[in-house]
Amino acid sequence: MSNRTLNLNDTVYEYLLAHSLRESPLLKQLREETATLEMARMQISPEQGQLLNLLVKLLGARQVIEIGVFTGYSALCMAEALPADGRLVACDINQEWTDMARRYWHEAGVHKQIELLLAPADKTLQKLIDTGNANSFDFAFIDADKSHYLTYYEQCLKLIRRGGLIAIDNTLWNGDVADPAVNDADTQAIRDLNDALHSDSRVDISLLPIGDGLTLAHKR
Repeated sequence: MSNRTLNLNDTVYEYLLAHSLRESPLLKQLREETATLEMARMQISPEQGQLLNLLVKLLGARQVIEIGVFTGYSALCMAEALPADGRLVACDINQEWTDMARRYWHEAGVHKQIELLLAPADKTLQKLIDTGNANSFDFAFIDADKSHYLTYYEQCLKLIRRGGLIAIDNTLWNGDVADPAVNDADTQAIRDLNDALHSDSRVDISLLPIGDGLTLAHKR
């Protein structure tokens, strides 16, 4: 028994994957192709993708929004959990990476459910708000540029319905958020978000030590 979260060494992590992960061959292929890229560190962990899939199912989500697509692994995990008439709005600015994502979405047969919008995400989210989509989404996943995290969170909070969920990646930031000697702009932006969420009475929260830290915010 333990009264604090277990520190996962390589042996325990491999055990976790062996006894929990149900990654499809296509998802594994996408993850392995992504691992060959220079920016492969931006890829979420496979157990994190499986959690996103489960959360979408538990919510019975029909409308999902993602900020930060990269090569499409997380979007594919979530899209596969949607009903046939579900929709995932995917926000990114990189054509090359999202072309790779589209290829896998087509192969998985979920491409018609994913609406990819290539533009700065804050502009896309504001347009969704301005065109009557407030309180209409069930789930949001934020995993993009850290400097805009607070902006994305506030915009998603408007777009998510009451009872909906926002998941925010990288909120432990390799432990740097807890190190007072680290004060770069990205680290401080995540600290600011974490501080704001901790005192935000509009949501219930839990910061999970999965991947690089994943915060769940449930809209009251």
